[in-house]
Amino acid sequence: MSAGWQVVSAAPCEVGESPFWHPQEQLLYWVDIPGKTLHRCNVFMGTVESWRMAAPHDLEPGCIAPAAGGGLVIALRDGFYRARSWGGALEPLAPAAHNTATTRFNDGKCDPLGRFWASTIYEPRDARQAALFCLQGGALQRMAEGATVGNGLAWSADGRTLYWSDTTAHLIRAWDWDAADNVLFAPRVFMQFPLKPAGWSPGQPGYGGRPDGAAVDSQGNYWVAMFEGARVLKLSPAGEVLAEIATPMMCPTMVCFGGDDLQTLYLTSARHGRQAAELAAMPLSGAVLSRRVDVPGLPVNFFSA
Repeated sequence: MSAGWQVVSAAPCEVGESPFWHPQEQLLYWVDIPGKTLHRCNVFMGTVESWRMAAPHDLEPGCIAPAAGGGLVIALRDGFYRARSWGGALEPLAPAAHNTATTRFNDGKCDPLGRFWASTIYEPRDARQAALFCLQGGALQRMAEGATVGNGLAWSADGRTLYWSDTTAHLIRAWDWDAADNVLFAPRVFMQFPLKPAGWSPGQPGYGGRPDGAAVDSQGNYWVAMFEGARVLKLSPAGEVLAEIATPMMCPTMVCFGGDDLQTLYLTSARHGRQAAELAAMPLSGAVLSRRVDVPGLPVNFFSA
């Protein structure tokens, strides 16, 4: 295993995503999107509970967030839902504003004022049809667009900048954000990574991956999982690479900070569609890992709308 990582859950997810640390429950949550399952782990006992989405909501959970007063908010393929308890009934909050045959929700989380946001992914991946939505006033508001695979949603430590990436384009964008009025302005490129070289195969040099899920630490640094790059990057607010951490899987998917001091970095990963030789060489593909870091992260934001 790459130095410093510890195994939180070795049970492989097809596409593990949306991890968050629940400070009151002292549990780590995440989802397996194609597995249509939510997971939570007592990291001290090493026990994992799983909640499979069941009919009539037998759909992929793109992302989740904790809710004030208990339970979760969940972005399923067809809309946003509220669960008052683990395994409880799903209460509709707002239907999706996209064609669910070609598009589903992907990466998302709550903002510092408690509004739930989620990106979409346009599954044909041949056009920039994905967007970023926020639940506001009981309906989904389109906040940004022009992506193919929306990812990497995070807010700066001072709450004045929103980050959002298009994984397919290898691009992380940033906006100034007026939190009170929930308005994005002054869009700009935060980081543009080199595209995958033609003919590249996993294990070959010359490609560092593309930006997937992310989190911001208390100093304002943006930590991003580089899908198919077998690494996590720590980027300064100016876009400088401050650290590169190798991962024991080709496809890390998202990071979050947890533990009492928020200095444990948790990482989800994927194995869906990977070659057998890669999975044999990297058996932790799809696992959840953790490692200690020097700078605390920001605590998870709770849904309060």
